[in-house]
Amino acid sequence: MPKIVIAIDGYSSCGKSTTAKAVAARMGYAYIDTGAMYRAVSLFFSREHVSLSNTGDVLNALDKIHITFNFNGRTGKNETCLNGLNVEEEIRTMFISNIVSEVSAIPEVRWAMVAQQQKMGRKRGVVMDGRDIGTKVFPDAEVKIFMTADVETRARRRQQELLEKGEMVNLNDIIENLEKRDRIDSTRSESPLVQAPDAVLLDTSHMAIEEQIEWVIEQADTRLAQIHRHGRGHRKAVNG
Repeated sequence: MPKIVIAIDGYSSCGKSTTAKAVAARMGYAYIDTGAMYRAVSLFFSREHVSLSNTGDVLNALDKIHITFNFNGRTGKNETCLNGLNVEEEIRTMFISNIVSEVSAIPEVRWAMVAQQQKMGRKRGVVMDGRDIGTKVFPDAEVKIFMTADVETRARRRQQELLEKGEMVNLNDIIENLEKRDRIDSTRSESPLVQAPDAVLLDTSHMAIEEQIEWVIEQADTRLAQIHRHGRGHRKAVNG
């Protein structure tokens, strides 16, 4: 059976990462959390006091950044490593959430991360989630999903995630953060957040995670069946 690329794009806190991880695990595919990559860059920039408006500083800092994903057998979870150190908890804080969209809007940052992401998925058999996977990173992905949900639902999900990590944040502050990130992500000049013409829209406002996972797997199974019957070039039905 051939392997494909499943690209899941969309807004923050729609369930992209949770769904993508589970889909990858069930299909035996690699999972690549591109949002974590931009968060790791943001953490490094913050630590090193990199001036976001100074292209030289940005390029110099990017040369010092190496991001990998390690599977922790004890916890059963993937961990984001920045230059060999596990930064999974640090990159999920509200502080990083407040700066990541501004950092990821820098063209040089996106070029560097997209190159890494394309290298990671070159052999296919990956599930990748982010903001520009179906439009920029893998425009030839066999399955493209664009996730959305109403902002209050997304904020409550994000608040619960933070609470589970011991961080208490006011719901209105989270809504404000999400709306700001949506605005920056959707209006940046380099690889803005947009739904690819051949992506299938999935509104998760009233869906449980398990329903989202099953829905995406159905899309993948349909696409794989089409490829089996007609070959990889056949792109109707699932992706428009």
